[in-house]
Formats: sequence, structure tokens, C-alpha cells
Amino acid sequence: MKVSNASLLALLLPTVSARFIEPGETDRVMLYPDGIPEAPKSTQKFLIELAPGETRWVTEDEKWELRRAGRRFFDITDHQDLGRLRTASKKKSVFPETVTQQKAVNPLLEQLSKKQMEDHLTTFTGFYTRYYRSDEGRKSSEWLLSQVRQTIKDANAEGFVRAEPFQHSWGQNSIIATIPGQTNSTIVIGAHQDSINLFFPSFLAAPGADDDGSGTVTILEAFRVLLQSQDVLQGKAQNTIEFHWYSAEEGGLLGSQAIFSAYEKQGRDVKAMLQQDMTGYVKRTLDAGKPESVGVIVDYVDKNLTEFIKKVIKEYCTIPFVETKCGYACSDHASASKAGYPSAFVIESDFDDSDPHIHTTDDTISHLSFDHMLQHARMTLAFAYELAFTDFVALEEAKYFKHDDSL
Repeated sequence: MKVSNASLLALLLPTVSARFIEPGETDRVMLYPDGIPEAPKSTQKFLIELAPGETRWVTEDEKWELRRAGRRFFDITDHQDLGRLRTASKKKSVFPETVTQQKAVNPLLEQLSKKQMEDHLTTFTGFYTRYYRSDEGRKSSEWLLSQVRQTIKDANAEGFVRAEPFQHSWGQNSIIATIPGQTNSTIVIGAHQDSINLFFPSFLAAPGADDDGSGTVTILEAFRVLLQSQDVLQGKAQNTIEFHWYSAEEGGLLGSQAIFSAYEKQGRDVKAMLQQDMTGYVKRTLDAGKPESVGVIVDYVDKNLTEFIKKVIKEYCTIPFVETKCGYACSDHASASKAGYPSAFVIESDFDDSDPHIHTTDDTISHLSFDHMLQHARMTLAFAYELAFTDFVALEEAKYFKHDDSL
């Protein structure tokens, strides 16, 4: 059975932007001049987790029905044991009581570039979709890896800093860039690279400018400027720093689950993980008469890490933060948490004021503020530098002796 273009557009008119039907654009409606074929109904089932202990088997179509209804979940089909290995050994997190690296960080903040982010995001949103099961999703990931590697080359950091794909069966790979420190204790900065159109993921355009193209280029810019620090490039940082660009977040946190499952099995020591998912939309906030701010997620996160991030924002950003909630499994930090690692999530605003255009053809650059993204880049860069030069062994010992003295 085929669905005519006219019928499809009539059905989707409330949700499809003019960008989708503009006559001059390629790879849009005219991909199927004889009508868009109906997507085959898959009978394959996936095990999803909607809340701790709440699981069900669903088809892929049922996944998207849940997402359209605002439900978030893990797809745990391949990672039902995530977190089990670290349950007994998990320690309570500890972070610095104050930020201390202003002398090194402040000059780096001046090198952050809105133009760099805009140029990268313009190309990134030029892919018809970054849906993780699509060929365009694969190509967009390959382009992103090339940009990360070019960033390393431009910093004359080849041979020290490396960027590699983390391969997945669905074709779009995750990406991990590693800056070695004096120890294997690791600070992770993450964003997801995939996009989706929840109405017809396999057919419709998904530019994904804000979700999560904005987070992708925000952390790429923080990565670029971090490599301008000679102390970082000379390996003087106490801890290793990793930047992650996850595949298949929209499918149920698939890429990040695969990575943190591997880290758990390898016994990796991840001291902190910060997720940046949607960093560029402020219109709803301003229209409501609220101050421009960054949203600090306070549910399903590590409390101590979140308190430290608030200190980073107060010191290094020029706008305040607002506490907000996003629910269970709402982005890739949840995979780190489930694996037993301290994680946190900072978003563009109060969650209720976040971008209404996501998951449609209208998630475009025109709705975004690069000034606001710059604030997220400042926070990300400062966070990475502060924790890269944190002596966690000394912190944990001080915490132990403080606790011992109180007995």
C-alpha cells in the first residue's frame, strides 16, 4: 500500500514546517514521486524500562507512540544487567567545595566562538535526518568524527589526544575523544548526535538543531578550546577527560548504555559525567518574562555533582541557573547513573520552557540563540577543567577523616 503525498501532507500539516515542503529543497518530498510507501510493520519486540522496575515488551512503532505521548525510557533489550557489577562497590561521590581554577579557565573562556558553533551546526543540520538507523545518520556521524579529529589536528595534539568511533550494530557509531591525564580516573562530557522525527522516523526530515545538534556543537567547542591549554596538552591534568557523542539516544539511550556497560565491565573509574542535551532555545523563557537561565536537572541525578555544577555556573556563567526536573531516563546521563557513576544534566531552561519544535521538521537553527549556547559552552569548559585538575584521592581521604573525626 502507498500513501499519496497529498494525503500525507494533509495528515502532518500541523506539525510539518514549510522547510519540509519548500519546492527548491532536495531529498524532501520528491524522494518518493509516486507516493511514500507505507512503512513495514515490524513484529520485533524490545524490552523497555519506563521507571525503576517497570518494564514491558514493545514493538518499534509502540516505542514512537510512547515518545509522542511524552514517555521516556531505556531500551534495555541488550543491557538488562547494566549497573549490577558496581552495586556492591559504589561509593558516595565527593566533589570540591569551591572552584579553584579561575586563573587558568578565565583566559580560555575568551576563546570560545559562537561562529564556530554556528558553522558546525549549519552543516550538521544539513543532513536530511540523523536517525540512527538511517544512512544519513551514519554519514552525519562520520562527518562529526572527522570534525573532532580535525579539531585535534588543528591543536597539534595528534599522538596525544585521540578520537575513535564506538561501533554499534545499527550503523551510526558513537564517538569518544580522550585527553589523557596522570590517572585513569575519568571526567566525561556527553551529548547525543542523533535526531528523530517522531511522526515517521524512516521518512521525514529531522534536522535536530536543538535536539541535540546544539549540545553536540556546544561540547565540541568546549573540547576545541580545552585543547588550547598547554597544561592539558602536556598531560598535567590529574584526571583523564573524555568527550562523548552518543548514537541512538532517541531509541532508548542505546549508544550511551552500550558505552557505560562496557566501562562497567572494564572497571573504569568515572568520577563524573555531565550531559548537554538541548542548549540553545530561550524564547519561551523570555516570552514568559523570566530571566534567561540554564536549567539544572535535580531528579535522577547525583546530588553532590549537581551542587558542584551550580558553583561552576555561578562562577563562570553570566546568567543564573534554575532548578528543574525531566523525569526518568530523559537523556544519556541516565545510562551513567544506572552504571553506578555520578552523573548530571544541564539543559537550556526550565524543562517546561524548553524547545517545543523538537522531533519535527521545524527543529531548525532559526529558533536558537548562540549567545545562550555560549553560556553552556562556558559552563562545560569550566566544569571539564576544574574536575580535570581535581585530586579525588585527596578529597576522598579528607572526607573519610572528617567523617572519622565526627564519630
